[in-house]
Amino acid sequence: MKQFLMERNKAIVDSVLDLIGQTPVVKLQRITKDLPGTYYAKVEAFNPGHSAKDRIALHIVESAEKKGILKPGISTIVETTSGNTGFSLAMISLIKGYRCILAVSDKSSKDKIEVLKTMGAEVHVCPANVPADDPRSYYETAKRLHKETPKSIYINQYFNELNIEAHYTTTGPEIWEQTKGKITHFIAASGTGGTISGTGRYLKEQNPDIKILGVDAVGSVIKKFHETKEFDPKEISPYKIEGLGKNLIPTATDFDIVDIYEKITDKDAAFACRDLVKQEGMFCGYTSGAVVQATKQYADKDMFDENSVVVMVLPDHGIRYMDKVYSDDWMKQQGFL
Repeated sequence: MKQFLMERNKAIVDSVLDLIGQTPVVKLQRITKDLPGTYYAKVEAFNPGHSAKDRIALHIVESAEKKGILKPGISTIVETTSGNTGFSLAMISLIKGYRCILAVSDKSSKDKIEVLKTMGAEVHVCPANVPADDPRSYYETAKRLHKETPKSIYINQYFNELNIEAHYTTTGPEIWEQTKGKITHFIAASGTGGTISGTGRYLKEQNPDIKILGVDAVGSVIKKFHETKEFDPKEISPYKIEGLGKNLIPTATDFDIVDIYEKITDKDAAFACRDLVKQEGMFCGYTSGAVVQATKQYADKDMFDENSVVVMVLPDHGIRYMDKVYSDDWMKQQGFL
């Protein structure tokens, strides 16, 4: 791994966009020491935008450019985001010369929203706890902004097949190569579903026996839909974790690829975040804590044995959650401390 990073860092690149992908895989030493098997983290915070969303943002934008849909200095990018995709799109827009308009959920951290504005994006903050088809939701707000903005493109990550394709062509091959094909289990959070679907699809094509394990939030409809193929609005309730779970069914999730889902509470994910820092020195985001917690819960259900090689995606950096899971005041307000 050191040699891999040394070779990569020797290169001179034209922009930070050339640094997207090829993120490291780190062996976990302490936080999983009581679990059977070997555990690795795919640390997506090493992307220049500090999250896995750099991959899909660049892939979708460049696909639109190839089709002539986007033109620098003329076109506008519009998107729905919990923060990370927005940051990636704002960064890409700055470099490539596009205007960027984002509809953001109000449960996104204040740090995320301020950073998006600093990156030059026009930000519209929308209520999180409304139905997806409510005109105030960030889904409907983004659609409206797209219609109102001439020469704009709506990224539409929740319903865009290119979301899956981005991870199929990058994240999947990277993990397969980095583990030398020894991976037995892949664990990822499911929000839009692009990461777990694209990566899982590639890995299963290499070895159909690899188990693809999803992470969902308590208050989300994803797990039950996977099990029953029915959308149950009774599953929906407010929760704090960003970028995980949904109150709708994204077509960017290939449910046939996922073997099983595990639900995580806000509290457990928050403490897992803090444990990840204390035990591994990895300063990662709220969803990363959910993935670590899910891994422990899967282990409690005897999902792994001594021969298991488990790779979990830690999707983003902790710096965007300083006023949330890394704030004692916020933790006390939630009743976690």
